[in-house]
Amino acid sequence: MIQEYQLRVTPDTAANEQRLRKHVAEEYGFDERTITAMRVLRRSIDARQRQIIVNLKVRAFINEQPTDDEYQHTEYRDVSDCREVVVVGAGPGGLFAALRLIELGVRPIVVERGKDVHERKKDLSLITKTQKVDPESNYCFGEGGAGAYSDGKLFTRSKKRGNTEKILNVFCQHGASTAILADAHPHIGTDKLPRVIENMRNTIINCGGEVHFQTKMTRLLVDKGTVIGIEAQKTVNNQLSIVNYKGPVILATGHSARDVYRYLADANIEIEAKGIAVGVRLEHPSMLIDQIQYHSRQGRGRYLPAAEYSFVTQVDGRGVYSFCMCPGGFVIPSATGPQQIVVNGMSPSNRSGQWSNSGMVVEIRPEDITDGNGQLKMLEFQERLERDCWQQGNMKQTAPAQRMADFVNGRLSYDLPKSSYAPGLIPSPLHFWLPQSIGRRLKEGFKAFGKTSHGFLTNEAVMIAVETRTSSPVRILRNRDTLMHVGIEGLFPCGEGAGYAGGIVSAGVDGERCAEQCSEWLKSK
Repeated sequence: MIQEYQLRVTPDTAANEQRLRKHVAEEYGFDERTITAMRVLRRSIDARQRQIIVNLKVRAFINEQPTDDEYQHTEYRDVSDCREVVVVGAGPGGLFAALRLIELGVRPIVVERGKDVHERKKDLSLITKTQKVDPESNYCFGEGGAGAYSDGKLFTRSKKRGNTEKILNVFCQHGASTAILADAHPHIGTDKLPRVIENMRNTIINCGGEVHFQTKMTRLLVDKGTVIGIEAQKTVNNQLSIVNYKGPVILATGHSARDVYRYLADANIEIEAKGIAVGVRLEHPSMLIDQIQYHSRQGRGRYLPAAEYSFVTQVDGRGVYSFCMCPGGFVIPSATGPQQIVVNGMSPSNRSGQWSNSGMVVEIRPEDITDGNGQLKMLEFQERLERDCWQQGNMKQTAPAQRMADFVNGRLSYDLPKSSYAPGLIPSPLHFWLPQSIGRRLKEGFKAFGKTSHGFLTNEAVMIAVETRTSSPVRILRNRDTLMHVGIEGLFPCGEGAGYAGGIVSAGVDGERCAEQCSEWLKSK
């Protein structure tokens, strides 16, 4: 017999399978020894009261053994001799597009401007050592995209756009823990995700697809209004060559491919400015966040994970909110070129670090920016702010920073707390040089968050500038039904870089949808 139960239990019971079995047996009146196996299907934490409760949905196997795996398998076929599609970008949008193409009997050719996930890691470590950023291999560019080394959070609200459960199951099939299928806010961890990404790449290659690294698209090949492939610069052993790849194109370049946006604008391929959110990374001691969120001086204790938070308010008609919260994580340098400082956050799988951080950002709409190129004005706004930040940071990757309460009160921070940001911090009057539309709203937002969570607004927290890459500053226009570009056949703008996703899972979902529509278009030719 198989039974499913909804439970509300204490954290120590939720963390121990033997205690959990005993609780189920006592609650529902049968012999604990008859429970042969138990699976947790859903898990969430209710921390609204002082007594923390864990909500669980469990499946109990009574007097029988499970006969299936904990996740659903996807069958991938050999596509060596099938028609080809070019996938530009090996982030979540591109990888899931490629895998879905294989399911549909189409051969993907994936081109990625950066390096593979392991070689890329070496370039990331050099940012701290040299204070310089490789413009083709960094926290945004390379196999896995911006998510590979910036946390691996899998929470999304975009469940109406496609099958989010499928995305999680594919991750499990390639080595992710099945815990992501149960957790309310699933998370793989930046230490575990590279192996999963490598396994996904191997599936693509083993099924007959291709994956090319250090291969940067320079232009689309267009014939009579239809995209027939791409031209790319390929680097092998430091030698540069020009190569062409033929087929319709799924364009999944990520939110920081500014050269692609400029090329599209110059080529009169329709794009438009899109709203973004801009602000800072706010870092607290993780123990302090645990104490606030779990209402206990002892913090999370033995059985609870590092605490998360989510804040949102409105200030003068614009949203101010926390973004990409990384409990027990690190602040990282995410610039993609010279004369930029950009920060982001990441967490290892165990979230055991001594700091917790999140983006604290202000909504910026296209109508708020009155200067610059119409299509690219949000991109140019990002660039100006990142360049200003770089200048404030002594023209290195040392980031300008200010204590949180000092910022709210308009005071200089003459010293700064210890931080996870490896390239280093430099005291800076963010309240003075951040654009007033951002700084003023952040200040009021922090006051509001401090009222709802006592202790959150504190000088133990440090603001690290500047967070600008929350989403793409451009939307590449496409047909709502076919997902094909509105002006050119055979081009399928995809994922976060095209302006249609906002994270790993939603980009993966969009990648699958673009693959499906591209496959249907191929059948009509």
